[in-house]
Amino acid sequence: MAGSTPSPRKSSAERFRHAALAAALAAGTASFVDGGRAQEGAQAQGKLRRYAVVADAIPESLTGAKGDPERGRAIVVNRQVGLCLLCHSGPYPEEKFQGTLAPDLKGTGARWSEGQLRLRIVDARRLNADTIMPAYYRVDGLTRVAPAFQGKPVLTAEQIEDVVAHLATLRD
Repeated sequence: MAGSTPSPRKSSAERFRHAALAAALAAGTASFVDGGRAQEGAQAQGKLRRYAVVADAIPESLTGAKGDPERGRAIVVNRQVGLCLLCHSGPYPEEKFQGTLAPDLKGTGARWSEGQLRLRIVDARRLNADTIMPAYYRVDGLTRVAPAFQGKPVLTAEQIEDVVAHLATLRD
């Protein structure tokens, strides 16, 4: 526009802060847009399923069964449920505008075991306290959670297992 001045360039710290805020807002929006379907399953459980962390992994399935890789892929690419592509990119050529803040999902099955993937999704802060990745299966110790979503994980145990099953297939 005539007479307008360009905005000053933001520092990398400001861009990082803005990206983290965008991710947090998108996660809250996803729960709202999804109509809480992901939380209903977890709420029906009454509480989170117990799991054991061994070294850098949760070796046992949260459900006692393997997840479905096709359902997991659907969660990963769904911008209203998993929101993975907000920060990550991956082998999803049909998905435009993939993230660049986090590691590419390509090859995750070759880099990490299912147990390691599971812990990274359940609560990545157990591995890196400074991560911007949200805890998808944690409800305690969180701040600034809307009352309607308090005590509810982002994904159910079944959805976590589906995502783990999908990511484990990404070996190239």
